[in-house]
Amino acid sequence: MRILITSDTHGRLENFREAVRRTRPFGLLVHAGDVEGDEDRISGLAQCETIMVRGNNDFFSFLNAEREFMIGALKVFLTHGTAYHVSTGPEWLLEEACSRGADIVIFGHTHRPMIEHSGGLTILNPGSLSYPRQEGRRPSYIVMETDESGGAEYRVEYL
Repeated sequence: MRILITSDTHGRLENFREAVRRTRPFGLLVHAGDVEGDEDRISGLAQCETIMVRGNNDFFSFLNAEREFMIGALKVFLTHGTAYHVSTGPEWLLEEACSRGADIVIFGHTHRPMIEHSGGLTILNPGSLSYPRQEGRRPSYIVMETDESGGAEYRVEYL
């Protein structure tokens, strides 16, 4: 299954639409927050199961701040990351993800893409499609591919 992982769209959906177009077909959309009122539009554009959380700019959202779910046999912990002070580093978030028995932790907030592996934990941050902050400042997202044996591959894509 192909999974589109995004974050920090901040009410600007032009690049989100392009990421959807480039990634189709996919069976799941994961959004790590800061949708700024676009929950329904994002779900409608994805046209598949959508899992998203509230970010620090989602002031009037009824989304959960955190979610745990399964992708095949992999346990995923999803959060925007502000409660774990990810702007100063992912250490607190990684500790929390490990305490929950997660295989994958997905977060946003920093607007910088990241794919890392640490002690059996996969750490994913898709960056931002609207306001990228990494060197080169290219809008980014992650595509995750799972196979029938339960394996997963990840890649950062840029617009």
